[in-house]
Order: sequence, then C-alpha cells, then structure tokens
Amino acid sequence: MSRSRWNILPAPPDVRIFTSAGFSAVLARVLFHRGIFDPSQVDPFVEVDSSLCGDALLLPGMPQAVSRIYRAMLRGESIAVYGDFDADGVTATALMVEGLSLLGAKVVPYIPHRMTEGYGLKIAALETLRKQGVSLVVSVDCGITAVEPVKKAGRLGLDIIVTDHHLPLNETPAAAAVVDAKLPGSLYPFSDFSGAGIALKVLQALYRGVGKEEELERLFDLAALGTVADMVPLLGENRYVVKHGLRHLNDSPRLGIREMAVQAGLELGELDSESISWTLAPRLNAAGRLDHAMASYRLLTSDSTEEAHELAVWLQQKNQERQELTTKAMGRAREKLQGDVGPAVLVGDSDFPVGICGLVAGRLSDELYVPAVVVRTGEEFSSGSCRSIPEFNIIEAMNQFQAEVGGFIQYGGHAQAAGFTMRTKDVRAFGAYLSSLARGCLAGLDLRPRIDIDAEVGLSELGGDVLPTIKKLAPYGQGNPSPCFLSRRVEVLERRTMGNGGDHVRLKLKQGGIVWNAVGFGLGNRENEIGQLCDFVYNVEVDHWNGSSQLRLNVLDFGRSTQE
Repeated sequence: MSRSRWNILPAPPDVRIFTSAGFSAVLARVLFHRGIFDPSQVDPFVEVDSSLCGDALLLPGMPQAVSRIYRAMLRGESIAVYGDFDADGVTATALMVEGLSLLGAKVVPYIPHRMTEGYGLKIAALETLRKQGVSLVVSVDCGITAVEPVKKAGRLGLDIIVTDHHLPLNETPAAAAVVDAKLPGSLYPFSDFSGAGIALKVLQALYRGVGKEEELERLFDLAALGTVADMVPLLGENRYVVKHGLRHLNDSPRLGIREMAVQAGLELGELDSESISWTLAPRLNAAGRLDHAMASYRLLTSDSTEEAHELAVWLQQKNQERQELTTKAMGRAREKLQGDVGPAVLVGDSDFPVGICGLVAGRLSDELYVPAVVVRTGEEFSSGSCRSIPEFNIIEAMNQFQAEVGGFIQYGGHAQAAGFTMRTKDVRAFGAYLSSLARGCLAGLDLRPRIDIDAEVGLSELGGDVLPTIKKLAPYGQGNPSPCFLSRRVEVLERRTMGNGGDHVRLKLKQGGIVWNAVGFGLGNRENEIGQLCDFVYNVEVDHWNGSSQLRLNVLDFGRSTQE
C-alpha cells in the first residue's frame, strides 16, 4: 500500500490549445498546473525577466525608510543591521550590511544568540547598540511584532526601521518606518518575500535613488540563498530573484559559498534550488542551532580564502553534530511517546537542545502525520517548536489557546510552523488543548500526506520535449514544485538499499523497453514491500556524481501493482 494519498491533478479543459502549438499532452498538463493556460505564457514564465519585479517604493513604509537611511548616511550616523539566526536572517543581514556599506554607510551587523537571547528585537541588545554609538537600527527578517521593544528603543533615542516578511499583529510597531509587503493596504503586487527578499527591495530603492541599481547585481546570490532557505513560494518576483541569484552562485561564487560547496561535495557550476534547500541552507542554519549564527555571517562575507575554508570546515562539523543530536532527540521523543499518538503530540524534555526542537517536531509531524510540538522544558520557563500538517493551522490554534486559556509569554509563526515561550506549568494544558482542538478538526479525514501528480504516464512518454522543457521551468520549490508523474505496472529489475543504515533504496526500472535508474530517499525501510511490478510516483532529476551527470527518477512513493 502506498504511504501517501495520490492526487492526480485535472487535465487542461482543452489540451488542443497546447498540442496545436507543438507541445505534448504530458507537457500540457505540467504547464497547466503551473498557471500557464495558453502557449503564449510559456516564454515569459521560462525567461523570468525583470518585468516580474515591482517598484520598491510601492512597498508600505519604503519612502520613509529610504529617507531615514539617506539621512543617516549623510550625517555619518552609525547604523546597525539587526537580523535573525536562521539562514534567511543571516543572508538578509549580510545582504543589508554589504549593500549599505557599498553606499558608504557606517554599518555593523547584529545577530542574537538563539540560546541566550532568542528571536527578534530585544531591548537589552538595543541598549548595548545605543551605548556603542548606534543611532539607527534596521531590522531584517524580524521586528514586525516587536511593538514594546520599538517603544522602549524610542525612549533611548534609537530610531528603528523594521523590514520584515512575517504577518503583522493588529498593532504595528511605532518605528521610523515599517516595510512589510503583508501590511494591510499594501499596494505592492507581490507579498510572499523572504526576509532577504525584503532586504533586497530596500536596497533597490536606495540604489535606484542614487542611480546605482546595476551595482546590486553582486548581491542577488545572498537574496537567492535566503529565499530558497525560507521556503517561500518560488513564483512571481521570488522566481526572478532565485534564478538571477543562482546564475551568480554558479558563475562567480563568493569564497564562503565556494568552500561550503566543496566541503559538501557539490559541483560548482551546477548549483540549483535543491542544492540550497538540501545542502547549503542546513549548513548555514547549523551555526545558529548549536552555537552562534555570526559564524555563518562571517563565512558569507569573508574575503579571506583561509578564513572561508576554516569556517566551512567548522560548519560541516556543526552540521554533522546537528544531525547526530537530531537523531538522538528523535529516539528520545519516540521513547517518551511510547506509541501513544493522538490527533496531536507534544513531547518535552529538559535535555532537548533548543536549536533542534523544530527539526524534531518536523520529523515527528512527517512521520506520524499529526501536528507535533517539541519542548525544551526548564524549571520555570519552557520553549517549544511546533510543526503541523496542511489540514491543521497551528498558529490559529495557538491564537485560540491564548485567547481562551492564555499562557504564552511569547509566540509566533504561520500555518505550519511556530514557536513559543511559556511557563513550564502551562505546557501540559497547551498539549491537552491542542489535542482536543485537533481531534475535532481532523475527525474523518484521511490523514496521509498528499502528493499532487501532474500526469499518469508511461516511461516512454518522458521523451521528446518533456524533459528539456521541464528543466526550463526551474527553479523549483514551494509553489512551483518539480513536476510529478505516476507510472503503473513498472518492472523492477534491481533493488538494493544504500546509505548509512540502509535508509535509501536504489532501483533499476523497466517499462516498454525503456530502462531508468531510480532512487528512493528515505524509503530503505520499505525495500521489502517492493514487488516485481509496482506503481511509482516520482520526479525526474539530474544526478551529478563524480563529474558526470545523468537523468534518474526520484521515487516519492510506490505501491505494488494490483495485477501482478
């Protein structure tokens, strides 16, 4: 039996619109499911030109932000860029610091420590920056909910410009400017930026004002890293940022990226969005999860080959340590749950590292397909990370708990990921409330992950224009997933597990005289379920290995064919 719900997406109302223009029926379905309803829309989608970019000054608060930053530069004020410790926050910090520095500003970076300070603008940090002579703080990837810290900063004589991409509260911080495409009344035609994407828009407005916008080209690599790492939809302007940035990452990678790619075994010149999401972003995140994210910032901004190499090696080690800690914590979480899985799970332990709680919650949610909360418990206060499934909005649940019960000292997030701090005595009440709410919301649903399938095809149908055009539809990610296909009654010629602990499975598949190599990541524990004839759901990908490249199938799920 398949582990997922296979949802075959509908065909276009009239396939002939595409076939008469020379596209195959398979490709017509792929294009239709990406919002391309007419052949004339294909080239603009593939070309990804600057017409996707809106006027930065249309963003809420942008004119005020630009004016205040210009004034600070003219007066020689000291500006601090206050970021976040995840990959998006680190890249946004590097982007803003480099961008302002190139304009001649006096600027310093500040990234809080995850374990000792926590997320967002903190008054203690702002007080320290003020004592160091900073008079203007520009936040990146944070600040939209920092109502009280911004008020207190004002009393210190410190101006704040908030640039963020998260959802605002009912009350907006009383800052010198607040730039966020998600603010009510925004006239900007796109709203799903990352923190790095918003930082880039601020710099676009600044550079355009002094006639230097072309000089921003060198910073698109950072914006692409942050955009992919934060898993925002790769549509619209984000698609332009990522495609543009990937070109720079491949053609002229900065020293830190080059060294990190070498350590990770990536082939320079072949980096794509998957390289960022699966390899580069986890390493950039590892510093903030286990130590201080400034190490990742220094790697991205280093102009020393020796320093970049040392930092890349250190990040590689931290990433391995992060993987080991996550595996250990997963084992501990399973042990504490003891198979007792309800409509939602909450597991707490004083030994859970703060930096990996979100990773463990994500794995539990994926494994059990329920909302999952992992809490690092303390004597008086506890902090937790939540991950959820598409059928259950975790931040709405938290809002409801806070309104009806109360208990969060600080919390925030979005539909499928959130975090909080609360008194330890209230953790159990939150877990019970969440389970009760999930029980009602999820009753009667088929709680298996859903895979959206573009088309049911024979392996022979992947020839012609299909694969070349699919390659042109990249970059792939949230909102623009890699095309997904279903092939039934495929013969399995070979199968074997691979990887540490046999976590993955390698296959050789045949249908109608066509033979494909395939790999199923994370499917090694199901190797014994593979019969002689199976139905496979998969993407087509390029496997880069030892300097050579070849196409293979990336198996997402499978089930034995009903008629063997």
